[in-house]
Amino acid sequence: MWWFKPFFALLLLAGCGFQPVNGPSGAGAALQGQVLVAEPDTRDAFVLVERLEERLGRAGDPVYELSLGLQVTEKALAINPEGDVLRFNFEGQADYALRNVKTGEIALSGTVDNFTGYSATGTTVAALAAERDARRRLMTILADQIVQRLQAGQL
Repeated sequence: MWWFKPFFALLLLAGCGFQPVNGPSGAGAALQGQVLVAEPDTRDAFVLVERLEERLGRAGDPVYELSLGLQVTEKALAINPEGDVLRFNFEGQADYALRNVKTGEIALSGTVDNFTGYSATGTTVAALAAERDARRRLMTILADQIVQRLQAGQL
């Protein structure tokens, strides 16, 4: 009888008109190749735009233009008795606005935020690599959150 609950849940979802966003005729397909993402001006913005284009595709003849605002702050978290910082967090916030190219109207807008952390212990090279990786992970997370919000929105 363990199979009954998941099966019943699927029947309920199918009955209420549930449709996967990334299915063949889902909302995710409506934005694929239709969004022109603003040009990046920083390394973080470049990684963010790269991930957005990976998820949404590059627009040949765009219907929408996506503008972005990005803020990233670094905070020291763990400090040993000698005063050395052993752990950092990057906190990121991305504001976005999806604008119809023809009408100029904003179709969707919002803000997403998240954080990543990294350890600064070990060699200088290891700490720099961990910092770069944490920044890249943060941009990937923010881009994925933006895509989820765009796909969930009613265009």
